Amino acid sequence: MHTPSVVSSQEWEAARQQLLLKEKEQTRARDALAAERRRMPWMAVKADYAFEGPSGKVSLLDLFEGRRQLIVYRAFFEPGVFGWPDHACRGCSMVADQVAHVSHLNARDTTLVFVSRAPQADIARLKARMGWEEIPWFTVTDSFDADFGVGEWHGTNVFYRDGDRVFRTYFINNRGDEQMGGTWNYLDITPLGRQEVWEDSPKGYPQTPTYKWWNWHDSYVADAAPDKKWVEVSDVGEAAFRK
Repeated sequence: MHTPSVVSSQEWEAARQQLLLKEKEQTRARDALAAERRRMPWMAVKADYAFEGPSGKVSLLDLFEGRRQLIVYRAFFEPGVFGWPDHACRGCSMVADQVAHVSHLNARDTTLVFVSRAPQADIARLKARMGWEEIPWFTVTDSFDADFGVGEWHGTNVFYRDGDRVFRTYFINNRGDEQMGGTWNYLDITPLGRQEVWEDSPKGYPQTPTYKWWNWHDSYVADAAPDKKWVEVSDVGEAAFRK
């Protein structure tokens, strides 16, 4: 290995600050891209898709669980996939391993689900073995995956619900799925985004004070006022974030 040079602490800090300028540029570019993504046109979903869940048959609308946004990752766990029946695809399994606690997405009116073609009994066994109990996982029973760009391989689709109407708003696959798993990256691909006041979103989009909605994953209460101490702490964090 041709490793970098070893320098003093002052030289190391100078190099870090130089790179930090580029990293901040990348962060701002990512935020601008997310803002552009929130202005993408939507596509109406007109077909009635059906899935099997732990409690029986459900529709695409049911997958929202009453929330406005839905993120669907098409994972490969089914007969014919390498690893069956003991494991899902290695890549899809790595994605599942990285999924943050879904309560944080739920707090932003967003539901995350995985879907594949394995029967529910096999999905339940796999989730228990791999520690994925928090991820809702449904069985595809029709052409849903092929209709939305994932006839093979893998991909993440995003949908928005307006009453009983459903719209497709975004899609990523291939290396785009590498970044998935964290709460922020999931929210950044949704039409409503993180829903914080600093974001550049279209007029009328829901937005709340920055950081104030954050909570422990077992402590979210709908419409609850932010904890006063957390408001103080997050104000300091926001000041640092804006530098």
